[in-house]
Amino acid sequence: MAEREKLLEVSDLRVTFGSRRRPFTAVDGVSFDIYKGETFGLVGESGSGKTTIGRAIIRVNPVSGGTVKYKGETISGRVSRETDRMVIRNIQMIFQDPMDSLNERAKVDYIVSEGLYAIDKHIPKAEREEKVARALTAVGLLPEFASRFPHEFSGGQRQRIGIARALVMEPQFIIADEPISALDVSIRAQVLNLMAQIQKERGLTYLFIAHDLSVVRYISDRVGVIYRGKLMELAGSEQLFAHPLHPYTQALLSAIPMPNPELERNKKLVVYDPAMHQYSESDPPQWAELEPGHFVRGSRRELDGYRKLLEK
Repeated sequence: MAEREKLLEVSDLRVTFGSRRRPFTAVDGVSFDIYKGETFGLVGESGSGKTTIGRAIIRVNPVSGGTVKYKGETISGRVSRETDRMVIRNIQMIFQDPMDSLNERAKVDYIVSEGLYAIDKHIPKAEREEKVARALTAVGLLPEFASRFPHEFSGGQRQRIGIARALVMEPQFIIADEPISALDVSIRAQVLNLMAQIQKERGLTYLFIAHDLSVVRYISDRVGVIYRGKLMELAGSEQLFAHPLHPYTQALLSAIPMPNPELERNKKLVVYDPAMHQYSESDPPQWAELEPGHFVRGSRRELDGYRKLLEK
C-alpha cells in the first residue's frame, strides 16, 4: 500500500489572544496531519477553538507557538510574499454564516472574483468573467446570477456563492467552517452532497469544522475531537464512533439525537466533568496512539484503561 501524501502538518499549534499580562490561550499544543484527498473533521462544542485553528491555518489568526506546514513548507509566522500568495491560491475557506460573509453592497461577480485580484491585479476582464461563470456553474448556480446582489438569494444559494468564491481560486485545500449550521435542515444535505461531489471531481482536501457529530460522521474520513483548545481524541470516523475512548468524546456522542422517539426518550446522556481526570506531576496527560490511527489524550493510568476497553 502506497504511503499517503501529507498535505497539511499542524505541529504543537498555540494561539493566544489578549495582552501579555492577561493572555487567553484559545489553542494549546494541537498537532495533526491532513492527507491529500481526505476530509478531516474537527469537532467540539462552541468556544473549543475549532474556528481559531482554521483561521490560523489560513493566516487570519497569528500563531504564538508551533508550526503549520503545507506540502512541507512552513506557512505560519513570518513568510515571504511568494509563500503568502501560494497560501491564498491553494488554501481557501468557506465561512459559517452566508448572511454575514458576503458583502451586501457588492454584486456576486465581484464577491466571487475578489480573490483573483490578490493574485493578479491586472487579470483580463474576459478571463475573470469566465472563471466566475465556471465557479457558479460548478455549485449549481446560473452564470447570469453574477449581476445580482446577495440579498436576492436564499440562505442555501448564498452558501453556494461562498463555495464558488473558494472554488474560483482553484485551490487544493478548503477549510469549511461549519458551512451548514446556519442553513435550514431541508437544504443542509444538498450543500453536503455538493461539497462531496466537488471534492470527487476536483480531488480536493477538506478540513471540515463542525459541532454536529452526525454530520461529521457522514462527510469525514478521520475526526479530531477538541475541548478547550486541546485535542482529546483522533481516529478514523467509523473507528471513533465504534470505540469512543475519551469521556468528552463519549459525552458528545451521547448528545446526538436519535430518530427513534422511544430510544431518544430512554437514552442516557453522559456529562463530561474535566475534574474527573485528576492529573498529577508524576502522571501528566500525554498524547498516545493506542491502535493504528487512533490517538487519545490521557494519563498513563487512563491510557491503560483505554487499552483494556479496546481489547474487549
